[in-house]
Amino acid sequence: MKRSKVSFLEKSYVGLIFFLLYAPILILIGCSFNASKSRVVWGGFTLDWYITLFQNEEVISAVKTSLLLTFSAALLATLIGTLACIGITVMKKKSQQGILTVTNIPMLNADIVTGIAIMLLFTRFWNLGFFSMLAAHVTLGVPYVILNVLPKLNQTSRIIYDAAMDLGASPVYAFIKVVLPDIMPGIFSGFLLAFTISLDDFVITYFTKGAGMNTISTMIYQQARRGINPEMYALSTILFLVILMVLWIVNRITASKPQESRD
Repeated sequence: MKRSKVSFLEKSYVGLIFFLLYAPILILIGCSFNASKSRVVWGGFTLDWYITLFQNEEVISAVKTSLLLTFSAALLATLIGTLACIGITVMKKKSQQGILTVTNIPMLNADIVTGIAIMLLFTRFWNLGFFSMLAAHVTLGVPYVILNVLPKLNQTSRIIYDAAMDLGASPVYAFIKVVLPDIMPGIFSGFLLAFTISLDDFVITYFTKGAGMNTISTMIYQQARRGINPEMYALSTILFLVILMVLWIVNRITASKPQESRD
């Protein structure tokens, strides 16, 4: 009987935590189908906000800029971070500790400090624009890629790589055929994390964007001063559903791999 009470309390606690986490998202989804602009008055079910969303050129332009910026920054951060991990593994212990300490600074540093520093750098030598935002987002994403790829790289066996080299494979070919498949889960995780961090960032984007340029986060910030349009609720709902679908696909692929290996 006591165990059943403890189990009930545990499930209730977990349920409460999940409710607090997802209740705001459920409210946002509900507002995206509300015919009224009020968040507290239900005006009936409608899809008008989704229709006007795709007719709003300002929103479409911000979405295109955000996706282009996010994909480019995530790809560059993944490439730079993976190459950096390869270089870190061949260093001495003291050098590795020094490099990792410097690498962790953007993660521990306040975003506003990083944003202002990059803004000052570009206004001194270049103009603010898309490339200043791209450089800032790559700087923000590289440490997270290293954080995911380096443990996977340390787990790989050096013996198999050396054996491939002894059999006549070039270093690049041996890396692609032997090492890369082992660290690919870490690379993919690093890419997804860099993508999420870049898409979610506001502070660094705000300080490094050029005049007339907007991403999703900066556009929502501008609208928050005069009231957020319900179109943003529809856009946020679409983004949430897309991310949820991507996570479901990734989990399905990950769950199917052990079955394939057993077969």
